Amino acid sequence: MILRVAILTPIRKLFDYLPPVQNETNPEIGARVLVPFRTKKKIGIIIAITDKTDYPIEKLKRAYTILDPKPLFPKALFKLIYWASQYYQAALGEVFEAALPSRLRKEPSLGLKPKKNKPFLEKKIPAIQEKTVIILNEAQQKAVNTIKKSIGKFETFLLDGVTGSGKTQVYSEIIAHILTLEQQALILVPEIGLTPQLLSRFQKRFNVPIVCLNSSLTEKQRFEAFENAKTGAASIVIGTRSAVFVPLKLPGIFICDEEHDASFKQQEGFRYHARDLMIMRGSLEHCPVILGSATPSMETLNNVHIGRFQGLKLPTRAGNAELPALQVLDIRHKKLKEGLSTELIQKIQEHVENKGQVLLFLNRRGFAPVLMCFDCGWVANCNNCDARLTLHLRSKRLQCHHCEMFIPLYEQCPTCQSQTLKPIGIGTERLATVLQALFPTCSITRIDRDTTSKKGAQQEIMDQIYKGETEILLGTQMIAKGHHFPNVTLVAILDIDHALFSLDFRSIEKMGQLITQVAGRAGRAERLGHVLLQTCHPEHPLLKTLLEEGYSRFATSLLAERRLTNLPPYSYQALIRAEGNKLEYALNFLNLIKAEIPKLSSDFKILGPIAAPMERRLGKHRAQLLFQSKNRSTLQKYLQNLVHKIETYSLSSSIRWSLDVDPIDMY
Repeated sequence: MILRVAILTPIRKLFDYLPPVQNETNPEIGARVLVPFRTKKKIGIIIAITDKTDYPIEKLKRAYTILDPKPLFPKALFKLIYWASQYYQAALGEVFEAALPSRLRKEPSLGLKPKKNKPFLEKKIPAIQEKTVIILNEAQQKAVNTIKKSIGKFETFLLDGVTGSGKTQVYSEIIAHILTLEQQALILVPEIGLTPQLLSRFQKRFNVPIVCLNSSLTEKQRFEAFENAKTGAASIVIGTRSAVFVPLKLPGIFICDEEHDASFKQQEGFRYHARDLMIMRGSLEHCPVILGSATPSMETLNNVHIGRFQGLKLPTRAGNAELPALQVLDIRHKKLKEGLSTELIQKIQEHVENKGQVLLFLNRRGFAPVLMCFDCGWVANCNNCDARLTLHLRSKRLQCHHCEMFIPLYEQCPTCQSQTLKPIGIGTERLATVLQALFPTCSITRIDRDTTSKKGAQQEIMDQIYKGETEILLGTQMIAKGHHFPNVTLVAILDIDHALFSLDFRSIEKMGQLITQVAGRAGRAERLGHVLLQTCHPEHPLLKTLLEEGYSRFATSLLAERRLTNLPPYSYQALIRAEGNKLEYALNFLNLIKAEIPKLSSDFKILGPIAAPMERRLGKHRAQLLFQSKNRSTLQKYLQNLVHKIETYSLSSSIRWSLDVDPIDMY
């Protein structure tokens, strides 16, 4: 008997081992096994059990022990992991490593037993709280009825509803139906901050065990959540990106909330997109998939247009709430007070006096993005990256937001010793100071990575907002994602002009989504909301379309532009990145790869190699090579051949490379 094993490492190769001499457990495909690997003990997953090997039997090492009596993953999920390895051109062991909680990736997990809960179907209690009554409008009810018809088979739905249209109510109704069938629901959310909000709403409605999976949990908590989902003890699972791999005993529905969000794409190591894997998982598990968003991605909208997905519209807000009125403030030739126009300051005053909460959006944390000497022109730069150091005044330090390196704040210019160091630009920390001076009697709450880094801090801030203990909210994109602020009557968006002229072709799409999502925080209850957008480019065609005709028309225009330029979703891309001690090392490596490509077909393009837009990061020089094809299978064929050839290269230790299929971040 030969065990073919995927070691939990990024090595794109399977290894053959003899079974343990003595073991209480018979080996099964999908179970973990402890094996000798080089000079260490490593955990691997048994991929195949065979009687053939390409190596002399006497040279094969013997496994130490089988760690699991049964496979860790059901067959459909095992197939998903295998498919993900092939599609994203990743090592199979690396994909399994991403799918397992950390306790199961370590040797001490042998004999580890989770806290056990009885499966829901053994709990003789009603699944749904009797006092819960949800009244759906016509569009919501139509969406629920349509999705219910697909239970038990695979179909993908886009629940395309305006902000505040009650998408969560639709999810809740579908989950209620799933629970009556004694099945489980898996819901993906883009950020940890959205988990408590969704958890609270479901706990009020459902009398079933609910588990959460995100990076804020301890190793023990993640392990227990994994096991309770796998055994069926948990009926509802809510999680961030990696939860797409959690095993379910009786899956019934898969939901991806805010499907457009870039947080669903893993940017390091095994680079996968959780939304796309969830769709593939629905296909393998024969379950419907719901993608929910007020601002669907271009890829998802195109799939609706070509009939691959079914679109379900929620065109109005739930209850009596109305969409907010939107006003553009042209700030050209106007004097601003630390980024705030006179009109905006007046509006803030009006809404505060009328007991409404005000939300200001500025997607830049810190006090100021640049510190400059006004005598010699010196600017504080990061020594590791091609980036400026951001001034954080309260902590008295300069920090790089790319490598997180920080240094103490200079008291004088390191070049000319002048003391005329001045901050340029504005961040959330500086704006909070300005707002406190302008509105001294108001409670001001700042929501960004700096104020929410401590455990529980974000939820504590959210609780204050919901209780009405703060009058002015100020934050980065953390406040734009699905939060329900019923008392917010004014939303102001301060600085989005840079997105109109970015090198990244996706920047306009992200800008449209961000504006729409932030604006959607206003007027979500009985009181009418108002949105102000400050800009120096009110005449920009796509911006005008977004503001005057809405996101749907904006997306249609953007898709037409993408079609003309043959950009995704009308083509498929893969990006090979390389980094080295010198830029020429990275470029030489990528040129070597480029030379491996045979005569190209007409629908296949290679762009580069070129230096990355941010060439130096973390002390390394970076370059990239972009592949683009109108045909996904053509691209996959080239990538598969390339990866096998690169694996045969004798690379210098100074060169590191990675492959990103369907890249979201081109920097």
